[in-house]
Amino acid sequence: MGLTKRNDVWWMSFMYQGRQVRRSTGTSKKQLAEAIYAKVKVQIAEGQFFERREEQEHTFKEMMERYVSERASLKAAKSRLRDHAALGHLLPVLGEKLLAHITPKVMAQYKAQRRMEQAAPATTNKELQLVRHAFNLAMREWEWCRENPMHRVSMEQVRNEVDRWLTPEEEYRLMAASSPWLREIMVFAMNTGMRQGEILNLQWQDVDFSRGTLIVMQSKNGTRRTIPLNTKVYELLAAKQAATGLSRGPVFKSPLGNLLQVRFLVREFCEARNRAGIQDFRFHDMRHTFATRLVQRGVDLYKVQRLLGHKTNLMTQRYAHHSPESLREGVNVLDECRPKPVSTNLAHGVISEDFRGLNVSQVVDFGW
Repeated sequence: MGLTKRNDVWWMSFMYQGRQVRRSTGTSKKQLAEAIYAKVKVQIAEGQFFERREEQEHTFKEMMERYVSERASLKAAKSRLRDHAALGHLLPVLGEKLLAHITPKVMAQYKAQRRMEQAAPATTNKELQLVRHAFNLAMREWEWCRENPMHRVSMEQVRNEVDRWLTPEEEYRLMAASSPWLREIMVFAMNTGMRQGEILNLQWQDVDFSRGTLIVMQSKNGTRRTIPLNTKVYELLAAKQAATGLSRGPVFKSPLGNLLQVRFLVREFCEARNRAGIQDFRFHDMRHTFATRLVQRGVDLYKVQRLLGHKTNLMTQRYAHHSPESLREGVNVLDECRPKPVSTNLAHGVISEDFRGLNVSQVVDFGW
């Protein structure tokens, strides 16, 4: 209880109605802070102190740190790292503000600042979404605030113009430029659509050869999903297990048999990609390739969504690219519906077999 200084501002801590209350004095001068604190104690003693709402007591930093701490066990390691990276941008700007002072206007100013810093819109959106989730919890469970100001804050517009997947010719070059262990992983990725982290976390005990399936235990959104194995993947895994004799532990390891690190995998992949002369292609784009090829071959989006592990089909739409060839197949369907050309004998009253039953005006109305 008493006064404590945080970031050049003095804060009061005292008991009120059986619980501890913390409040900013709003000053960096200790003498003034002591006078404010003394006045509050007199008001409490005389029954003239009226407690402010929770959002006037808790800071943005307190809310975010509590949220990240409580939700850490429910998130994958990659998501936790992303949250901490977001806090690195949010807290220096908003950390010491009271929750009552986090308004749509303040968040609009934050978005403007991130634009000046040339942050990618998608990155800014992840930061805004993190704040929105924290406010939801603070409002519904902690009762720290009465409303979520983020409901009136718009997301940044993301222009997702990346439309990248491997052509068969590029795939051949990439495989030829890769070492055998990397080639195995890439074949696996393009035939399962699994994320990089999911592949590295895959364990032998997650593979069921009798059913021809594998289970993704650690996905990006924290849910499990089952993926059926096609012939290529089944044979790859069966041969790999026969060669190693393993039935437990990671499926994919480094060339030396150690735990395969993300950094090493990405570096080796980039070197192989450069040797193959392939531009603007990431490891994650093999997931794009998987989804694109499925859609091009007529697999419906719901099945693609289930295989990719998306909760909604909004994200699946990003992967549902169509090549010019598959679009051409779409318009070529019209050719099957188009009547054959009208015979030149039409003017003489001779009608082609394709148009028997139609009068001349009906034929002309087709516009050919």
